[in-house]
Amino acid sequence: QVQLVESGGGLVQAGGSLRLSCAASVRTFRDYTMAWFRQAQGKEREFVAAARCRGFGTDYTDSVKGRFTISRDNAKNTVYLQMNSLKPEDTAVYYCAADSICGPYRDYNRAANYFYWGQGTQVTVSS
Repeated sequence: QVQLVESGGGLVQAGGSLRLSCAASVRTFRDYTMAWFRQAQGKEREFVAAARCRGFGTDYTDSVKGRFTISRDNAKNTVYLQMNSLKPEDTAVYYCAADSICGPYRDYNRAANYFYWGQGTQVTVSS
């Protein structure tokens, strides 16, 4: 049973920074693509960033490029999301997700591909 535990959310002023962490209880963490999604109130869940399995790289949605950085520590089974220059529109519940199917052509931004999800952590950016 894969478990994902997020931490690091909170309240921050616009322009500030937060770092989210997600610890995964898996045997072969490097074989999983790890991603962050977010869901603002009244909106659909959307892709934010992914750190692909086996070094296949990272990906971001356009609205966070240059502000957010996803990274992973395979030795610690943990993925991070460093969020800088936060904006009020970044306010949402952020979810960590894991995809156990590894491949260079896998759709990393498709929520349906991620079978495992964390409980979510609230990020609120005040103006």
